[in-house]
Amino acid sequence: MPLYRPAAMHIGVAKEIKAQEYRVALTPAGARELVQRGHAVLVEEGAGLGSAFSDAAYERAGASIGSVEDVWERSELLLKVKEPIAVEYTRLRAGLTLFTYLHIAADEPLTRALVDSGITAIAYETVGTAGGALPLLAPMSEIAGRLAPQAGAHHLEKPKGGRGLLLGGVAGVAQGRVVVIGGGIVGYNAAVIALGLGAHVTILERSVDRMRHLEEILSGRVSLLMSSSLQVEESLKEADLVIGAVLIPGALAPKLVTREMLAGMKEGSVLVDVAIDQGGCAETSRATTHDDPVYTVEGVVHYCVTNMPGAVPITSTRALTNVTLPYVEAIADFAVVDAIHHDPALAQGVNVVGGRVTYEAVAEAHGLPYTPLGDALAAHAL
Repeated sequence: MPLYRPAAMHIGVAKEIKAQEYRVALTPAGARELVQRGHAVLVEEGAGLGSAFSDAAYERAGASIGSVEDVWERSELLLKVKEPIAVEYTRLRAGLTLFTYLHIAADEPLTRALVDSGITAIAYETVGTAGGALPLLAPMSEIAGRLAPQAGAHHLEKPKGGRGLLLGGVAGVAQGRVVVIGGGIVGYNAAVIALGLGAHVTILERSVDRMRHLEEILSGRVSLLMSSSLQVEESLKEADLVIGAVLIPGALAPKLVTREMLAGMKEGSVLVDVAIDQGGCAETSRATTHDDPVYTVEGVVHYCVTNMPGAVPITSTRALTNVTLPYVEAIADFAVVDAIHHDPALAQGVNVVGGRVTYEAVAEAHGLPYTPLGDALAAHAL
C-alpha cells in the first residue's frame, strides 16, 4: 500500500466556460476536507456562483481565490466538470493532471489536444469498478434521466414545435407514450419521472436480468421489451417521446435510431438523446446547448443538450462532489501514479498519459495508437 504523501498538493478548481454550464467541480465543503488534509486549494474567481457558492464561502473553507491564469498554471491537479473547450487547449500542459468529464471518444480535436500537451487526463465517466459500476457517472446519469422526460414534455407543447400533447392525458383522453431505449441508470430514472407525469412507459433493454430487476423495482408499471432493430422501429412508430439512454463506457454510442425510423414517427414527436455526450444514439443527433436546445429532422423535434445536468447546478454540483471527493483525496494524498496503482477503479479513468492514449475505445474511435496504462506510466516516468 502506498505511503501517505506528506507534501501538500496544489489543487485547482476551474470556472466552467462552456455555454450555459453553471456547475463547479468542488463545493466549499469539499474544499474544506482537502484543506484539512494539508492540501492547498485554489478556486478560480466566480467559479461557484452558478451553483450558489460565493468566493467568500470557499475562503471560509480555507481555499484561496485566484485568476484563471493562476488556477491553470499553479495547479498540480485541476478539477473541472466539463471537458476543456477549444479556447482552453493552450492551457493544457505536461505536469498537470486533469480530472473531469471528458467524453473524448466523441471529440477528436480535444483528444489530439490532450495527446499533444503531454497532460495526464482522467475521465470521471470511465472510472469503473470490477463489477461494472461507474460511480462518478452515476449521479449525473440519475439527474439527466430525471430531466429527460421534463424536457421532452416541455417540447411536446405546440408553441415549442411539438405535437401539442400532454403526456399525462386527462380523464377521457389517453396519456402519451414514452419509449426509453436502454434500461440502465438513465433509463430507470427517466422511466420513474415519466410514470410520475402519468405517461405510458416502455423500456427497451437487451439484458434479461436487467429487465427482471426493472420489473421488480418498478412494480410492473412499465412495459419491458427486448431491444432489437425491429423492436426499436416498431416502438418508435407509437411513441410521442423517445429517450435515448444507451451507454458503452468511454466509447461512441451505437446508432440504434436511423433516419428511416425517424421518418416513421409521428409528426411533432420528440427525441431526447441523453447519449449525445458519446455521439448520440440516433443517426440524426448532433450536440446542442441549453440556449438553443432543439432542432427538427423528419418532423421529429431533437433535444440533444450535452450538459443536461448543468441546468440544475445546485443539485448537480453537490451530487458530483459527493462521489468525486474520495478520488480527489486519494490523488492528493498519494500523488497520481500511486493513487492509480492503488485503485483499479481510478486506473480505469485514465484516458491519456504523457502523449499516449491509454483507453482503448478512445484510440479506436480516432484511429490513434493505444498504449496500455502500465506501459504509458512507465514511459512517462523515464
